[in-house]
Amino acid sequence: MPSFHRIPLLVLLSAPSGAGKTTLCHNLMSKHPEFTRVITCTTRPPRPGERDGIDYFFLTQGTFQARVLAGEFLEHATVFGNSYGTLQSEVLAKLRDGRDVLLNIDVQGAASVRAQAQQNSELRAALLTVFLTPPSFGELESRLRKRGTESLDILEHRLGIARKEIACWSDFQYLLTSGSMAEDLRRLEVIIEAERLRVGRSKPPEEVC
Repeated sequence: MPSFHRIPLLVLLSAPSGAGKTTLCHNLMSKHPEFTRVITCTTRPPRPGERDGIDYFFLTQGTFQARVLAGEFLEHATVFGNSYGTLQSEVLAKLRDGRDVLLNIDVQGAASVRAQAQQNSELRAALLTVFLTPPSFGELESRLRKRGTESLDILEHRLGIARKEIACWSDFQYLLTSGSMAEDLRRLEVIIEAERLRVGRSKPPEEVC
């Protein structure tokens, strides 16, 4: 049976800290090898075992800022004194190679990617945005407290940020309310499959046109 031709997807998944987006991304990529991740840039030093160009692109602060000024990043942010960013060239190279791309980024980064996509037809055609939210704020607070890795002050700060991030849910194309890990994956798969079949993202085989 001939396959349908389709535009690769750039799936952007965002969520507040503790909602489970990292686990969901891992589960999606484990089950669907057609998805690839983008190697991001960082100014932090490599950790033991990390390799440049494999785990991250390790840049000096000066080089990172020069690339920011040159407009090379789809999104970038500074976290605890270290800068991180996603290169537009990395994303476009994978899309042009026919690969589906998965981005796991925060709400601020998602806003930057959406803005960049408005200026770039390739990104705009590929982009699919999904927001993962906890079933309740109480559940999110419980998950963060169970980690036991942060002081009370940092925890309260994270919860404050999470409230602001959840308020941005309507900026995304899809809202996914977290349940079990299996259910979250199934719902994301449904969203992706539906988007792949949308007119505009796919077309019939040449044999039937």
